[in-house]
Amino acid sequence: MAEAPDRESKTEEATEKKVRDSLDKGQVPHSREAATLASMLAILTAVVFLVSDSVTSLSYTLKNFIDHPEDFFLSNGNDATMILYAVTLEGAKFVAPIVILMAFAGVAGSVLQHQPQFVFDRIEPKLERISVIKGWKRMFGLNGQVEFLKNVFKLAIVAMAGYLALKGSYIDVFNALFMEPSATPGLMRDLVVRFLSAVVAATMVLVAADLAWSRFSWRRDLRMTKQEVKDEHKQIEGDPLIKMRLRSLQRDRARRRMIASVPRATLIVANPTHYSVALRYVREEGGAPIVVAKGKDLIALKIRFIAEQHGIPIYEDRSLARSLYASVEVDKMIPPEFYKAVAGIILFLAQRGQQARRTM
Repeated sequence: MAEAPDRESKTEEATEKKVRDSLDKGQVPHSREAATLASMLAILTAVVFLVSDSVTSLSYTLKNFIDHPEDFFLSNGNDATMILYAVTLEGAKFVAPIVILMAFAGVAGSVLQHQPQFVFDRIEPKLERISVIKGWKRMFGLNGQVEFLKNVFKLAIVAMAGYLALKGSYIDVFNALFMEPSATPGLMRDLVVRFLSAVVAATMVLVAADLAWSRFSWRRDLRMTKQEVKDEHKQIEGDPLIKMRLRSLQRDRARRRMIASVPRATLIVANPTHYSVALRYVREEGGAPIVVAKGKDLIALKIRFIAEQHGIPIYEDRSLARSLYASVEVDKMIPPEFYKAVAGIILFLAQRGQQARRTM
């Protein structure tokens, strides 16, 4: 079994067909950080626009539960269940919008990179996916090392951004000990917004770099060897020997159809041996004379032989035969520059025919 070509031998950029096949198989450049950024933007949006009212509602419910426990009856298990249900419902009202927004943002982060498509090849069982050697290469190969460095760099950037964002906030946290409890949610929201804004800004830089790297890596992996490019070209264009054979068969069929049309001719213009052009001119049909067949060498002799069998007149004119052969295609009318010469031949043959009938 031939070994797969190494990366050094893949010096040619991927062809359009190779790129199209890769996209059809679901092998597309994809940035995981883009989905992460979308989710973080969703969290930031939720904190800014949704969390405040939700926290107020949840805080009110919990406050009533803690400050006025006598208002809740716990005489049996059903009462406990109702209380737990009420608290869970309030918690769900708080969490559900955030989860829905994050899910939508995560899907949008992937959809905006590439059009969704269902690829069976991606879910087809493959032994290489459970191969220890393949797994080792994925973990410790170049891509694995890049992913590890990306994660370390991302963690460092996020930690640094969070530290810088909250560096001067310890005073606010300390002062919160002396503030009204109702002011605590607002303070916490401000701290979270400040932290998330810094993290989102840092993540945007990571996403831009990751998008560039993923496209570069994808294009690099699609590179082809010179032999692969040649093989693909042959596959698209076809084997030259087969194409040559097909063209030969097409010429043979066209030649047979042309020879079969010679009996329809009314005049043959010929070089003594090398060229023959069969013309058809019937006044009632209208139009200029039409070339129904032409040929040189053996084909020219074949045309003359058939013409003699069918009593078609043959007029020898070396220069006219050559010019008609070179200038006019089969089943086409002769161009105007040949009208005078061909008309003279037709008139000459017509007069000769009349003389022959008088002498009979």
